[in-house]
Amino acid sequence: MTNDGWLEVTVAERESVAEGVASFELRRADGGPLPAFGAGAHIDVELPNGMVRQYSLCNDPGERGRYLIGVLLEAAGRGGSRSAHAQLLRGSRLRISAPRNHFALVPARHSLLIAGGIGVTPILSMAEQLARADASFELHYCSRSPARTAFVPRLRAAPYAAQVHFHFDDGDAAQRFDARAVLAQAADTTHLYVCGPKGFMDHVILTARALGWSEGHIHYEYFAGAAVDTTTDRAFEVQMAGSGEVVPVAAGQSVVQALAAHGIDVPVSCEQGVCGTCVMRVVRGEPEHRDMYFSAAEHAANDCFTPCCSRSKSARLVIDF
Repeated sequence: MTNDGWLEVTVAERESVAEGVASFELRRADGGPLPAFGAGAHIDVELPNGMVRQYSLCNDPGERGRYLIGVLLEAAGRGGSRSAHAQLLRGSRLRISAPRNHFALVPARHSLLIAGGIGVTPILSMAEQLARADASFELHYCSRSPARTAFVPRLRAAPYAAQVHFHFDDGDAAQRFDARAVLAQAADTTHLYVCGPKGFMDHVILTARALGWSEGHIHYEYFAGAAVDTTTDRAFEVQMAGSGEVVPVAAGQSVVQALAAHGIDVPVSCEQGVCGTCVMRVVRGEPEHRDMYFSAAEHAANDCFTPCCSRSKSARLVIDF
């Protein structure tokens, strides 16, 4: 690990695992073991074009010699996936962070894993961990078509293959995913884990809530922040609790950008309110939460916020970090 906390790794293998999806096997450049991780964890990856993006680890958490990530090529993205697909080749060296986990498994009598598209990556590591522990679970994997479904051979050959159900949009109606039917069959001791595109996740989560699922049994992780209308954004101020310094935040400026302009550097990664890297404590004032990181209950508490994307409903927000 370097002095700034990054790990230097090498792309040991690269494989096309579906239409538009590549997997990358990362190993330490010095040949040593990688930090341990739990199912649902992700790492920050410093890409060849200088961008930093978060990717879920999708191999068995029991492995210490490698990390495996899957990257979907997003034509309308901000350039991170294009850099990975075009510039990360076998033998490439890059830097990654240690794993962080905001989507961890919790002990449960039964676990229901639901993945949409590339959202299967953290779900894969969950299935591996649950299978190794001989725990009860089932996995529903939804995708547009078999050609665009990553890691199918791996799942079909897995010891837990009988617990995996594939659902394709272009397949027979009988095999298409019915969230209400799947969620209605679950016992009240079941825990739900869902990851995928926002619309897909919203549908699953809202269906679970409508069926009376306990909020504490619904676990999810978004890959990207929600689209936000910024046309009515207003200027406000942030005040540093320690020094008392007041920094103006313009209507078209994030809190992170405003602080940087005043020589206050805040660590950021996703810049979409997804990863939690930049979280700050709110001492006074009311944030306008725009993140996908905190739960509804945590938003209501108003004691923390993500300065990369969230703003303030009050004229001044007193913050501490």
